[in-house]
Amino acid sequence: MFYKMIQRKRDMWYSSSECTVNELISYIINKGEMRDVQIDAIKTYLFLKIACGSRPLWELFSEGYFNTVNVDDLEVTASVRKTLQSNPAALALYEYSTLKNEKGEQVSEKLEKAIITDAANINFVDIFKTIFYDVSYTDYLFSLPMGAGKTYLMAAFIYLDLYFAANEPDNNAFAHNFIIFAPSGLKSSVVPSLKTIQKFNPLWVLPDPAASEIKRMIKFEILDQNKAEKRSNKTKNPNVQKIAAHQPFDQLMGLVAITNAEKVILDRVEVKDGQISLFEQSDDEKDRQANELRNLIGKIPNMSIFIDEVHHASTDEIKLRAVVNDWIKKNCTINSVIGFSGTPYLEKAYPVAISERLNIKSIEIANTVYYYPLIQGIDNFLKRPVVKISNQEYSLQIIENGVRDFLNTYKDKIYEESLTAKLGIYCGKGNCKSAIDYLEEEVFPCVARVAEDYGLDPKETILKFHQGNKNHPILAESKLEFEALDKPFSKIRIVLLVHIGKEGWDCRSLTGVILSQKGDCPTNMVLQTSCRCLRQVEKGKHESALIWLNQFNAEKLNMQLEQQHHISIKEFAQGANKADTEIKRYSRMEYLKLPKMDYYQLKVHYDSIIEENPKIFNPELSDVITPESKLSAIIKIQDFEQRLLDTDVKKEVATDPANYNHWLYDISRESFGMLPVSALREYDEFLRRVFNEITLLKNGVRYFSSAFNIRTINQNIRRLFCEKRDLQTTEEVVPQDSRLLKIENLLSPVFTFEPDSYYPPQDVTEKIILEDKGQLKPDKKAVQMMQLAEETGNMDILQQLKAKYSSHPEKDRSFHYLPYKTDSNFEKVLLEQVLTLASAKKRKLEIYYNGDKALTEFKIRCYKGSGGHKRYIGMYTPDFLIIKRKDGKINKAIIVETKGGLYAKDEVFQSKRAFVEKEFIEINENQAGYPRFKYLYLEDSLPESELITRTVSAIEDFFEEEA
Repeated sequence: MFYKMIQRKRDMWYSSSECTVNELISYIINKGEMRDVQIDAIKTYLFLKIACGSRPLWELFSEGYFNTVNVDDLEVTASVRKTLQSNPAALALYEYSTLKNEKGEQVSEKLEKAIITDAANINFVDIFKTIFYDVSYTDYLFSLPMGAGKTYLMAAFIYLDLYFAANEPDNNAFAHNFIIFAPSGLKSSVVPSLKTIQKFNPLWVLPDPAASEIKRMIKFEILDQNKAEKRSNKTKNPNVQKIAAHQPFDQLMGLVAITNAEKVILDRVEVKDGQISLFEQSDDEKDRQANELRNLIGKIPNMSIFIDEVHHASTDEIKLRAVVNDWIKKNCTINSVIGFSGTPYLEKAYPVAISERLNIKSIEIANTVYYYPLIQGIDNFLKRPVVKISNQEYSLQIIENGVRDFLNTYKDKIYEESLTAKLGIYCGKGNCKSAIDYLEEEVFPCVARVAEDYGLDPKETILKFHQGNKNHPILAESKLEFEALDKPFSKIRIVLLVHIGKEGWDCRSLTGVILSQKGDCPTNMVLQTSCRCLRQVEKGKHESALIWLNQFNAEKLNMQLEQQHHISIKEFAQGANKADTEIKRYSRMEYLKLPKMDYYQLKVHYDSIIEENPKIFNPELSDVITPESKLSAIIKIQDFEQRLLDTDVKKEVATDPANYNHWLYDISRESFGMLPVSALREYDEFLRRVFNEITLLKNGVRYFSSAFNIRTINQNIRRLFCEKRDLQTTEEVVPQDSRLLKIENLLSPVFTFEPDSYYPPQDVTEKIILEDKGQLKPDKKAVQMMQLAEETGNMDILQQLKAKYSSHPEKDRSFHYLPYKTDSNFEKVLLEQVLTLASAKKRKLEIYYNGDKALTEFKIRCYKGSGGHKRYIGMYTPDFLIIKRKDGKINKAIIVETKGGLYAKDEVFQSKRAFVEKEFIEINENQAGYPRFKYLYLEDSLPESELITRTVSAIEDFFEEEA
């Protein structure tokens, strides 16, 4: 519950003038790629990093960083008031004790009473140290439900840390390097999903050029190898080699290592009688390898540790804390430990002694700094569960009923990307058989019969996936089919599982789960297993999922929901729509008779011309080892004693270890797939000559020579294999007419947690629609009341009556659909202001919101460059159009762009803006014979008076003849 105090203070900070990242948050929101839960977590992360200096929680709470209670308002004695005013730690613990959970229950009345009656005898600082597990380092936990996007959130944290670290390299609040751990026992399911962190697009959280610069900075290492090198007389740890390749460490920034905690850190660590044994002095080869890697990682500077599914690490967490403490003791390299979990609860309640007479216990993980309830995720980024509870005792009967129910509902369900809805059936032991035997011999025949009843071929549509036994070995293709379930070519509709997929399984198209008996999954994991089918497939769509349970699993699900989320199965199935706001949307295109926007677009055709064939048939060393590839400056290198030495590169010295095969792989990898290693192998003899020339042999080992720029060498080799091409472009101006509303994409109703982002409000929207239909006129009695109010001078009553029978005074000059979904309050304010401008009214100008890319066709194709070498840089969608009609057509329009200050540095946007302001406007003026468009750029950093002045000036200048 400490997270509630953190969030309260966080929100106060974001509303204050001290907050320095409001523009960054606005950028992320406007980008529209991160979910609301991810953005909210980012806000907490940046608050703790910037406002709180990324300090340990016990320090922050002890110093009162999150206190919001006004002591003067408390009904306490003068002595207690004095204690709370003078002791921020006491006030923090008092405020915590008075917090209430989702059911309105107080955290601890006993703790509150103890502080009031015995504050003088309580050591509050020591209590906070105990509450936060006696760790000296920064240790935060972010709790988000399954499907919220924890992996991408990790990536966002990494990019944001590196962004601020690059700007303030000496600020210890921001990490320079990162290692991501999956806990023991989950490596087969979690580590592969963590690899998707590499796919994260930094533009979702940072503008260019910062995003691109940091992306180039990041170096990913997947530490998943556990075999020694072949033909080696000494065991080697390949993971050590991967980390060692990034030495020297003193200036290292941007390393992101992803692995299983047990493999890298916790392997060969034991707990004996409560004491940690790290085997530091062991002669055992496995101990030596584990210590070598652990000690090397411990030297990586300013490193942040990310732990996924942290609630599993009860035993491992003890080991991990020992290792982290050991790193801090030896090297002081740890920046922070950041955990992620959907269930932030301990296996056993954690006791904290408050005084001699009071101990408090809690199963909540105390260092949870952010918590997003499962219930809020339903119908937001999770499917809505439909829970069926069977009173049948026979497992196969429950399975048959569940399969039929699923196929009746979802047999023809096809999601976007051509994904078919799938059902997961978890199998435990049954009828005195092992789980695998029960699946193969009883569950599969039962499900196959039902599938055939629905016209499905069991061989094509049912997947059996388990580890196999002597009676039923697993088929090699089963693993491939399991990993391809979310691919459009997968024909699987039903998946039978044993000991797999209980959590960490990311399959969006899984739409149903059956748990038919006790033991289908571990008793303490019924909630996690049931929720496997809730991941959303199509963003923003309302989807459902089917969960079939027997009585035992239903009771366990209800218990775990109540313990961990304070909700019942009924509330779980109802979802969060009671907290949602329903927004009905309408098209007004027919009423306004809004024509299409006709205009001219530039279209560039590209023709590739080969100017020169590659030279690979007769390569020479001089083609690769060019003057540019040779180094001649004094550089710093690191010797084997970790000292930095100034070295004249004319005297060749060994730098990084060199391996011919790895070198070829690097050349190929840097070609982005254009040059495979197989093509390089055809010129093995020549490339080995190059390799020998640029490397040195020292003590039987090859190293790259300091005399050469290896990156340039690699580039020169790739040039030999590439045809030299030139792109010739031809430009064409093409006419286009676009709808300002793609009515087929206007969904109604929509459900939102942010009704304020829709304009106008729903009540005004409904009035506009009624007035359009002529159904908002006052009746005879209302007219009489208006007349009476006017005659008696009751102007307030008169205005109230008129407001009841009117909608929006400028409704006929805007709102081609209702309501608009704006990206920022700035857009809403601008729309309101422009509609009331006298200069716009007298010219009969209309203003329409165009910023929803899914709802408008008016987009401008943008290019960059000149002289026959134009490069396409993307579509540009203006935010607003201020238009003037003539003869039933849109005659002229001001294109209005509203942006936050961060976009001033966005190179792509600036390039698009330059194209629209110059070329697009010029093309259309030439084609129309008069100025057809004008561009107006407005930043939210401008005062409101300046925004209005610029808008009025643009209107009066561009629509001068319409005055």
